[in-house]
Amino acid sequence: MSEVVQSTGSAATRSARRTNWARGFYRFRQNPLSVVGLVIVVLLLLLALFGEYIAPYPEHLNGELNVANRFQPPSAEFWFGTNEVGQDIFSLVLAGARISLLSGIAVIVVATLIGTFIGVIAGYFGSWLDEVLMRFTDLVLTLPALILAMAIAAGLGPSIPNMILALALAWWPGFARMARGEVLSTKAELYVLAAKAQGGGNTRILTRHILPNITSPIIVKMSLDVGFAILAVASLGFIGIGVRPPTPEWGVMLSVSRSNLPHFWWTAIFPGMAIFLSVLSFNFMGDGLRDVFDPRARR
Repeated sequence: MSEVVQSTGSAATRSARRTNWARGFYRFRQNPLSVVGLVIVVLLLLLALFGEYIAPYPEHLNGELNVANRFQPPSAEFWFGTNEVGQDIFSLVLAGARISLLSGIAVIVVATLIGTFIGVIAGYFGSWLDEVLMRFTDLVLTLPALILAMAIAAGLGPSIPNMILALALAWWPGFARMARGEVLSTKAELYVLAAKAQGGGNTRILTRHILPNITSPIIVKMSLDVGFAILAVASLGFIGIGVRPPTPEWGVMLSVSRSNLPHFWWTAIFPGMAIFLSVLSFNFMGDGLRDVFDPRARR
């Protein structure tokens, strides 16, 4: 009898989960811009993973020069034209997608881990620990994030891991404050109080009851922040603190092409459009996820 009840309960749980996914997908589809953003994000991620392998001039990614073809305008041979040393800009943009996109995603992942850990500890345990952690968070928030990241990156030295770490160390306070607020509201719920009354330990309550119920707003914030993280990665590359030439990265390509404007506009317009499209598509997708996870949308 108990096995029948257990199997019935498991089937009901799976059915409810499928229903929730179907409702979420339906709400996401209601916003056409979110669907467009998701499609573009998927295409950009595929380019980031496989762009180097489909580049029409892979030798240009390794630093090979072709001065005879310098500053060629967009054509059937060179879709995005060539730069000042004759390299195919389309191939460089494809290769730069890996660094720009994956670095931006890595920044948000690291910042989320740091900020969520601090926010959860502060919100759950409270008292003097909450006061110390939140005052430190407020201190970091008073500093402009990009300026702080520039200072950290300059101190660590120019490299991709250092750039990711510098931006993450400047980005985490927003996640910390969000996680703390969600934990403060969640730990007052009846199911958390019941778990404490039954003798549940702090680790079990955090991992089984609190963390699963605060992931939705964190996921939405992550999706919305990825675009701005990509822009920040490009900004550090533009000013020479992040990725350095000749590594193909969108911000670096924009920095090098400044002196070519306005006569050789294609050297700057296509890397700039790649940054613009990435930021816009992640924001569109994030808006759709917010509609899915927003509790008010379920009413």
